[in-house]
Amino acid sequence: MTQKVKFSSTSNSRFYATVRGRVDLFFSQQNLSQHANASMWQKTAFFLTGFVGIYIVIISGLTPLWALLPLSVLLGMFSAFVGFNVCHDAIHGSLSGNKKVNKFFGFIFNLIGANPYVWSITHNVVHHTYTNIPGHDEDIIVAPGLIRIAEEDKVNSIQRYQHWYAFPLYSLASLSWVFRKDYLKFFQKKIGAHQSKHPKLEYFNLFFYKALYYFLFIILPLLVLDVSWWQFLIGFLLLHIAEGLTMGLVFQLAHVVEGTDFPLPNEKGQMEEAWAEHQMRTTANFATDNKLAAFFLGGLNRQIEHHLFPKVCHIHYGDISEIVKETALEFNLPYNENKSFGSALRSHFVTLKRFGKQAHSKISVGV
Repeated sequence: MTQKVKFSSTSNSRFYATVRGRVDLFFSQQNLSQHANASMWQKTAFFLTGFVGIYIVIISGLTPLWALLPLSVLLGMFSAFVGFNVCHDAIHGSLSGNKKVNKFFGFIFNLIGANPYVWSITHNVVHHTYTNIPGHDEDIIVAPGLIRIAEEDKVNSIQRYQHWYAFPLYSLASLSWVFRKDYLKFFQKKIGAHQSKHPKLEYFNLFFYKALYYFLFIILPLLVLDVSWWQFLIGFLLLHIAEGLTMGLVFQLAHVVEGTDFPLPNEKGQMEEAWAEHQMRTTANFATDNKLAAFFLGGLNRQIEHHLFPKVCHIHYGDISEIVKETALEFNLPYNENKSFGSALRSHFVTLKRFGKQAHSKISVGV
């Protein structure tokens, strides 16, 4: 049974009160909405048009066979970008101040193979509350028994090589999501310490929209395209490998790198620090000066700002980042940051190697 974790009262966090007050003051003084601005809506239109346009070009049957493979890869990447830039904000309620607008754009998550209701529980509730807490944050659980990223994870002799095979496994993330993960999480009795009790409508939504995805991305292509089943299978796998690797790398580089912690509660289930301080120790930014990363990754490269202010649209994270960073340093809190995508990738590689080496050592001494 997973023990319920408690943080110190938010009211006791001087850091959070201070940084929240400063960020609120910034939006007030600049007369800005914390939701999407014109640039954000342009991004939304770009990614949705790209996603739908590439799908239509593929499904039209007018494309030569040799072009279908790169288009499948591109569709997979755009699927991830739609998730990062549009659905992620919408499901957090930060895209718009209108709940119906957020619900509409959150619905699009179904069209990239994922269930928005399950995501809202596993990500919005569990991951954002219990970030990097082993046994509670299921977003950091990747291939249990094969990938070890915390001291408490079970050891396996093969983990000695996990820094090499982890990346191919990340590429399977999207396939797992489409065919396994959502069903598994939905029917778990608990997700972390969160009790799973779902409205009846969500049972229908899960199966209906999964069936719709299977129709659009499996059945319809096989019906209308002049390709053999194995040619279709190659294209379908390439789509999901591209989508899965894009998603997997971005998520891992934000939490599983050097400098981030994996703290545990005490025997009473109490965390030593308040929630906001916990977020600063378990989260990392990367490539924050890279304009392409800012455009394509939906603010997920500014994970610190996102975790502190998930109700703020990611288009504003660059504007508030200096406020967050200065306040963190003022309160003697870490502001974990890798300057480039490459340095974050190296840091993740080193972290995987370290935990894999520890697993090998424990097995060698019979622990």
